[in-house]
Amino acid sequence: MPKTHSAPPLALTAESPVLAPRYREPASVRAPRRPGPRPGPPASGGRQRPGPRPGPRGTLASYRRLFATPGTRAFTAGNLVARVPMGMLSVSAVIMIAAEYGSYALAGGVTATGLAATALVAPFTARLVDRYGQARIAVPAAALAVLGSLALLLCVRLHAPAWTLFAAYAATATTPNTGGMSRARWAHLHRGDPAALHTANAFEQAVDELCFMVGPVLAAFLCAALFPEAGTLTGAVLLLTGVLLFAAQRSTEPPPAPRGGGAGSPLRTAGMPALMVVFLATGAVFGSMEVVTLAYVDGPAAGPLLALQAAGSCAAGLVYGSVSAPGGDVRRRLLGCLAAMTALMALPLLSAAGTGSLLALGGALLIAGMATAPTMVTGMTLAQRLTPPGQLNEGMTLAVTALLGGIAAGSATGGWTAEHAGATAGYAVPVAAAALALVLAAAAGGTTKARLP
Repeated sequence: MPKTHSAPPLALTAESPVLAPRYREPASVRAPRRPGPRPGPPASGGRQRPGPRPGPRGTLASYRRLFATPGTRAFTAGNLVARVPMGMLSVSAVIMIAAEYGSYALAGGVTATGLAATALVAPFTARLVDRYGQARIAVPAAALAVLGSLALLLCVRLHAPAWTLFAAYAATATTPNTGGMSRARWAHLHRGDPAALHTANAFEQAVDELCFMVGPVLAAFLCAALFPEAGTLTGAVLLLTGVLLFAAQRSTEPPPAPRGGGAGSPLRTAGMPALMVVFLATGAVFGSMEVVTLAYVDGPAAGPLLALQAAGSCAAGLVYGSVSAPGGDVRRRLLGCLAAMTALMALPLLSAAGTGSLLALGGALLIAGMATAPTMVTGMTLAQRLTPPGQLNEGMTLAVTALLGGIAAGSATGGWTAEHAGATAGYAVPVAAAALALVLAAAAGGTTKARLP
């Protein structure tokens, strides 16, 4: 458990419209008062207003307060290293397998098998993390996943039979959900402080977007500049190193929560199944948008365009987290975010159908991406509130698993639509998926609201 310290009093600063800590200096270190006449009372006879006090400025104020908690910077640094491979390993596997076997179909089948295996295994890994602690489970789970990646590398290097690739990559399913573990730490540290938890969730979503921007580019560069296996090798090293650094920060780790005989999955909690269905539809937005953009551009410009969408989401997430946590019902906020996402996802469709310009499409993707992070931040906040305290890692992992399932379904639907109806028409799929998520969230409002504190 982290050590608690008495919090300094808070004051409104002139530089920033948010509450900032007011620190008092000891008398021994205060600057001596300059000689001179004392100021008289104000002409109006009222109380004299104190001068402006220094404080954090701009949108960084919330994040400065967030990382003022001891131990948060250390576990965030380790977690960031462990999450960069999240955007590297699948891309590296596709490049490595395609280069050696000359088949993108085989490469896609292997990575799809790994994704399906992860969706099945990840919730059970997270359940063990909740029960026995992050350090005791995450480190051996990451080691097993790294062994799977190295086995895949050796199989490709030796041009082993195709079935060995599927078996090796399926072994990476034990990869711990480092993003979920980080969110669980924030929830443990700031339980009862909705504003801090709101900022933490926004920061975590921005980190996700950053990793998905940097990871594929880094993987492609390493595979092209060095050798085809370089991306997989680097990703495996980063994963194990980051998890070791993250697990070493024991002061911020949530305590294990051994379960009684009647404890079950968070999916049995009222409102959670409905929320997972909403996450499934939301994931379809992301998967379909990526595949349709690749089909529409059909060239090297597709990567930078998709990076623009991720950049828009990253920037919006940081700004969304810098403001105070919006008041009111979280479910209503989620409905508002989904409605905004449905509207903004129509911009790429209008751009592709109207102008056909890649520059206009890039701007549309940048703006459309700005709806992603607020939706995910609000959705994850709702998932945290619905999940029992001792099952946070499993609850967060179930949300990620639902997103991955939606991404897979959206990729398949978007690809089929782009092939049979054209890439421009394919941009209607993310719009439809976002609208479906909105309808599902509205229909599930009763059960979700009933469980909220």
